[in-house]
Amino acid sequence: MEVKDAVIVDNLVKIFRIRYRSHLKARAMALLKPAPPIQEFTALNGITFNIPHGQTVAVIGRNGSGKSTLLCLLAKVYRKTSGVIELNGLRGGEARVAPLLDLSAGFHPELTGEDNILFYGAVLGYSPQEMRQKFDSIVEFAELGDKVQTTLRNWNEGARLRLGFSIAAHTDPDILLVDEVLAVGDEAFQAKCYRFIRELQTQGKTILFVTHDLRTVERVAQRVIWLKNGVICMDGEVSEVLQAYRLYSAEQNL
Repeated sequence: MEVKDAVIVDNLVKIFRIRYRSHLKARAMALLKPAPPIQEFTALNGITFNIPHGQTVAVIGRNGSGKSTLLCLLAKVYRKTSGVIELNGLRGGEARVAPLLDLSAGFHPELTGEDNILFYGAVLGYSPQEMRQKFDSIVEFAELGDKVQTTLRNWNEGARLRLGFSIAAHTDPDILLVDEVLAVGDEAFQAKCYRFIRELQTQGKTILFVTHDLRTVERVAQRVIWLKNGVICMDGEVSEVLQAYRLYSAEQNL
């Protein structure tokens, strides 16, 4: 049986429809007038690429280039306007995806860390029993200790981020999607996150991550996709793409 690539994206388009609203007084005066026109913004325009199983790919580009939109489409946070997205498991069927798009999203501040682990797991498709089996490892990885029994409203941002990363790290994904959160917390925890990424790579997992940190790209990626104004400007070997991107960035900053 032919094994499909882990990620297949063909002629992907995402158009946002935006209705601009003015301030309250202007809106009150315009109640009897036609609604403001809807403007369209094309965030991605005909994106096509495949990622084989086990490859780690960085997506780079300046702000507004479509990087985060791409990951949100792959994670099914957004609906595509048109085109094809396939996420395939190595053994066939739909891939199990762990999206690390906003590590504190999906948490409830009035619930304890323990309750949030079960809740977040449910969002990722895991049963409470499955999350109970992973519970001790999640808490240990996130370095939470007894703090996990307190409500999140009393936690600092670092603790919430560590918990989010730890949950995603223990879901055994086929594909890991990471948006600007590859390493969180202090230096020791960042080193732990990188070791986790290395472990996923040795297990043959597929990783697609967005970052502005080109040093992280050099450290982790095996391939780079450069987006510019919603299209692929360059797709290839790390050093080649980064050299072109650094030259472009230097020219833009002149």
